[in-house]
Amino acid sequence: MSEVETAAHEEEAPEEEREDRYAGLTDEERERREAALAQIRTFGDPVLKSRASEITRFGPELEREAERMVAIMRDALGVGLAATQLGTMQRLFVFAAGGDATPTAVANPVIDWTSDEMAVAEEGCLSLPGVAVDVERALYARVTGQDTAGEPLSLEAAGLEARVLQHEIDHLDGVLMLDRTEREQRRGALRALREGETYAPPRAEDEAEEPDAPA
Repeated sequence: MSEVETAAHEEEAPEEEREDRYAGLTDEERERREAALAQIRTFGDPVLKSRASEITRFGPELEREAERMVAIMRDALGVGLAATQLGTMQRLFVFAAGGDATPTAVANPVIDWTSDEMAVAEEGCLSLPGVAVDVERALYARVTGQDTAGEPLSLEAAGLEARVLQHEIDHLDGVLMLDRTEREQRRGALRALREGETYAPPRAEDEAEEPDAPA
């Protein structure tokens, strides 16, 4: 998923499905996506491990920034994007968890409540290109914050939307999905990022197809 973010339209989608979807893009869509991705900070940039600052000034300027973020998120085929992913150290993110969802901007978000019920799902992230890992997150979440005018905002979410909210707030706290996955997947993803390769969690059906190793 990314960034869900992670990424994002990329979250919970196998790598081959993501590649097929990208292969179906028009030349114009592909160019827009590449231009959007070029603006997004990627693994190794220190801003991705830094906590963003509270927003104290609201109004037209913040609204324009949110609109810019939404445009980049859409062009990059993401379902969420945090300000820190663009190098802006303020507590703001945008999301639209689903093709028909209305993009929403959330300033100064706080996770008020999460369910005891958890779910593990594959996540991707626009800042971690080419890799996906399994992440356990609360299945339901309530997030409060402010809109770009400074008015109170409250969101109750389930499933993918709850996952996206948690993923993006992690970004604002300097936490990556790699910090929340199991050690072996983290190691595999880090190796892929260093070597410019792709990584996705191994699945039981994939392992079943592999020939037995020699004794």
